[in-house]
Amino acid sequence: MRRLIIPAYAAWLLVLATAYFVMPPTNAAALVWLAIGLSSGAAVVVGIRLNRPSRPRPWYFLAGAVFAYAAADAVYYLVEGVTPLVDDYLADDLLYTVMFVLLMAGLLQFGRPAARGALLDALIVMCGVGLLTWIVLVQPSARVATSDDLAHLTSMIYPIADVVILAGVTRLIRALNVTTSIVLLVVGAAGLLVSDAFYRATHAGFALGDLVGLGWFVFYGCFGLAALVPSMRTLTEPPRLRVRDTTPLSIALLAVSALIPPAVLFFEAVTNPPARHGVIIAIACAAMGVLVLTRLAGVGRKLQSQISRERGLRQVTTSLVSAADPKAVGAALKDGVAELIPADLAHRAILLESSQASVSLQALRSEQILATTSLPEWLAQRVLPHPTTMAAPLVLPDRPAGDSQVGVLLIGAPDRVLRAIRASVQALTAQAALAMDRIQLGQELVRRNNEEYFRALVHNTADVILILDADDHVRYASPAATAMFGTSSVLKMPLLDLVDPSSKVQAAAELQAVCRTGDRAVRGSDWTVRGPNGPALQAEVAWRDLRADPAVQGIVVTLRDVTDRRRLERELTHRAYHDALTGLPNRALFAERLQQALAHADQNLTVVGVLILDLDDFKIVNDTLGHNLGDELLIGVSHRLSELLRHRDMAARLGGDEFAVIIEDAADLAAVEDVAARIVTAFREPLLVQGQLVNGSVSVGVATNSEAVDSAELLRHADLALYVAKGEGKGQWRRYQPDLHTAITERLTLRTELDAALAGDQLDVEYQPIVALSSGHTVGFEALVRWNHPTRGRLGPQAFIDLAEESGLIEPIGEWVLRHAIEAAQSWQGNGRANRPYVSVNVSAWQFRNSTFADKVLAELTDHGVAPGLLMLEITESLLVRDDDRLWRDLARLRQAGVRIAIDDFGTGYSSLSYLRAVPLDVLKIDRQFTSTIAASAKQRALVDGIVRLAHTLGLEVIAEGIETSAESTLLTVLGCPYGQGYLFAKPLPLPATYAWLARH
Repeated sequence: MRRLIIPAYAAWLLVLATAYFVMPPTNAAALVWLAIGLSSGAAVVVGIRLNRPSRPRPWYFLAGAVFAYAAADAVYYLVEGVTPLVDDYLADDLLYTVMFVLLMAGLLQFGRPAARGALLDALIVMCGVGLLTWIVLVQPSARVATSDDLAHLTSMIYPIADVVILAGVTRLIRALNVTTSIVLLVVGAAGLLVSDAFYRATHAGFALGDLVGLGWFVFYGCFGLAALVPSMRTLTEPPRLRVRDTTPLSIALLAVSALIPPAVLFFEAVTNPPARHGVIIAIACAAMGVLVLTRLAGVGRKLQSQISRERGLRQVTTSLVSAADPKAVGAALKDGVAELIPADLAHRAILLESSQASVSLQALRSEQILATTSLPEWLAQRVLPHPTTMAAPLVLPDRPAGDSQVGVLLIGAPDRVLRAIRASVQALTAQAALAMDRIQLGQELVRRNNEEYFRALVHNTADVILILDADDHVRYASPAATAMFGTSSVLKMPLLDLVDPSSKVQAAAELQAVCRTGDRAVRGSDWTVRGPNGPALQAEVAWRDLRADPAVQGIVVTLRDVTDRRRLERELTHRAYHDALTGLPNRALFAERLQQALAHADQNLTVVGVLILDLDDFKIVNDTLGHNLGDELLIGVSHRLSELLRHRDMAARLGGDEFAVIIEDAADLAAVEDVAARIVTAFREPLLVQGQLVNGSVSVGVATNSEAVDSAELLRHADLALYVAKGEGKGQWRRYQPDLHTAITERLTLRTELDAALAGDQLDVEYQPIVALSSGHTVGFEALVRWNHPTRGRLGPQAFIDLAEESGLIEPIGEWVLRHAIEAAQSWQGNGRANRPYVSVNVSAWQFRNSTFADKVLAELTDHGVAPGLLMLEITESLLVRDDDRLWRDLARLRQAGVRIAIDDFGTGYSSLSYLRAVPLDVLKIDRQFTSTIAASAKQRALVDGIVRLAHTLGLEVIAEGIETSAESTLLTVLGCPYGQGYLFAKPLPLPATYAWLARH
């Protein structure tokens, strides 16, 4: 279908042209002429849609110009008459003007912006031809007297517009390589200009069917064909630099144009002196001179750039000649590409050897410009962000053997630049191919010389090679023997004379064994060797019995100096078994030594004691005084500990601030305990670290082998004893006792099971009502966590909360309880009660230490759609003694959001009136130890009365806990306590039971 469009268009125009030129000049002929113009414009639009140029805008300008010209002709013929003699209508002149503007806009955008020289050439032609046009056509028209100023003006504008169009066509020819589309545009523009010139020169009227219209018909036809041919896309592709800046034809055209002003001046001077147009000619000559000088300057700059580029390429060629490896060739090629491409233009250049290139790249034999996306991904990533890449193979066409391609040069740069440097890159890669071939030949020569290389390597090896004769004397010694033995006179010396006395027995035994067994290869041990004038060295020995080999006929002894290596091995071994900071034995050596001590004790029926020491408050030292001082403190502890022990006892650092001691051959248990007591007492004295006294008190756990079957159990016992010492206070020692084992083990087991309880859905929440004492109405619930232990039954918080705080599980448990409590408040919210109950949740100090705790509380409320006023957080008095600005900010932020804050178990901890005044609180909860004795003790009653009055004075609500009798409830009501909770009202209830409770209360 596409192939039929051009023939169909040409046939259609021929039919219309035949009809037009044979018809009489009537309105029908004018309509045919209009059809010709519209067909041309439609062909341009169809060509744009069909060929899809990269920048269609210039072609749309041309289409607009054609339509404007056809419209102007239609107005000219159909409105003013088919044979108009006088042009007195404004619309056609306006349309002709629009046509000229659109036509120039389109022509000037072809080949833009890489046609500066072409533009100067066009201006030179325009200057010369414009002078002729002014003298021949414009100025005579200007002198004609007429009453129609508009017609007078247009008669002068049209010739000037034709000159401008001629300049645009000249620029088009000079800016782009000649294609079919360009030829058609030039022919069409020539037809337009010829017909216009003939029409203006003859001053005759124009009638439909006149042969003057033949040029305009060529304009219509060629412009339509120019858009339909596929080469029209090249006019708007990224500009490609022309290889030839000038041609003989272009030089002749410029020369003729430049000679027009002096020729006109000469003609007028000869025919009608003096010259009538001297001013105009002078202006034209001046403009022509400026343009020519500008053009020559551009050519000079280009020539200078080419010379500089050639100089750079010669340097690159020199680099290629001296390149010693493919990497150097790649560097030289990158330099060459940098010389070819303008310095301000980013680019990438990569050299691939044939083995690195893909199959498609290996098959290349000439330069190709590829889309970067078509390369393998790992290559495309190195070339990006350039969308186009030139693949230039390094080819040796006359290579006698092997693949002719030795590599591929990839250049990532804009398409126009790649096309401009294509020929230079071809010459560059040819030189690079020769360099790569030379390098490969050199490598081949190196490989062929391997045998000589290895012979020289053995001759110059640092290992000493000795060959012994039948009497065990040295018959041959490699040159390295001089460095090892300090003399070159080792020949004919007995081998054992070269061995240090400490190793002679061992060396003689190995030599006899090799001679006796005849083993061809034997790995010996290390000897200490010493020549007559050399130092003692440690040598690794290897034997080879080659007495049966005709080329050797002796025993070969290879000696390798391993003095430094053995020293390093000893150092590494020491590091593997000793602590790098303190120099004490580490855990590995401690375990090995403990095993040996226990074995010795079993044989000699002695006591072995193990002490595990832990520095008290070492984390505080690190956090407050810095880790450097903490390290110095550990070193000081190690020194003091070592001074307190006997020489046969061993101190070790197990890690962090934990040390251990092995007491061997103790007389009895009391001797071990005495060591522990001395250590605790000694470390109560501060240590001087970096000029300041630092507390270094320790807690010690003691265990002996009398109650342990192996080292692992002994260490566990000492750990348990340390656990007890830590729990009973700092700076103490405790010995393991069997009756503590069960309790401690049970506590540790419970601690481990608590971790599984959280993941195993063993926790539950119950809710104890909080009621108004005067009415019995339920105002809220306190959420209380329970643990459904698989073997111990249902446990209250007092059984495991301390363990949770020790293990750090208090935070996830607290978050779990908070989430379930808010879900419960949400469910109570949906029961339709006018006064919805709030939920009160106990919060640990550990939770408040988390900087995101307040955010989590507010997020849970938002996620469940629960008003903040329906949540009350209960904190303990111990939390209030912390002078923590962030804690106060979090409490204030929660209260500002609407969450209420209560102080729990008031009066049992660090009660302080100043905290009640300063801390943001809403509720004060009186502990059960006050309410349980209020009915029997007047002092307790007065104390509770004082607490209630104090709370009211501070604006706090009061809730009494643990109310179990009606008397207690009545007295609390009389004292002004508004709320309470306890077994008198209800035990803690499961969530489903709270719904029935709320229905009744």
